[in-house]
Amino acid sequence: MAVVGYARVSSTGQDLATQIEKLKAAGATKIFEEKQSGTNKARPKLQECLNYLRDEGDTLLVTKLDRLARSAAHLHEIVEGLNVKGVGFKVLDDQSLDTTSRTGKLVFGILASIAEFETALRKERQMEGIAGAKAKAEAEGVPWNTGRPVKLDHDLIRKLKSDGLSVRKIAKEAGCSPSAVQKVLSN
Repeated sequence: MAVVGYARVSSTGQDLATQIEKLKAAGATKIFEEKQSGTNKARPKLQECLNYLRDEGDTLLVTKLDRLARSAAHLHEIVEGLNVKGVGFKVLDDQSLDTTSRTGKLVFGILASIAEFETALRKERQMEGIAGAKAKAEAEGVPWNTGRPVKLDHDLIRKLKSDGLSVRKIAKEAGCSPSAVQKVLSN
């Protein structure tokens, strides 16, 4: 029965020492270290760690939940894979997250459900915000911008102004906001 630790930081400038110290103090005999964003599912050391954990009774330790995964879906996927192998999972900074106990399994299931719910709410709010911004842009007669900067054609804007068009009409023709047109014209 192996007790295996996984330590991760997001960038190469960050230090793993505190996590490693905590994992060793908790009984980890092998520790996998990684310096990579948690949003990247293809983390080689994480995969190596998960492959190493193969025997019933093994336990994976992390200091904090966000060291293992950033999304509820990915976390659930990892823990389900561990469950299939009979491998336990413990979070040192949150003693209630311990799938080696019945209570810990219950708490994990509840937290995973809450995290999925929060993710769905965030996505819903984001979609509402995008729809609102799109409706506002259409009401103002400005092309919908997905967030990418508009490349302004300064010559076109100046030509349209010399042709006598209003700032709003120039903005519509140039595919930018009226304030962007005013900025070009003020220079």
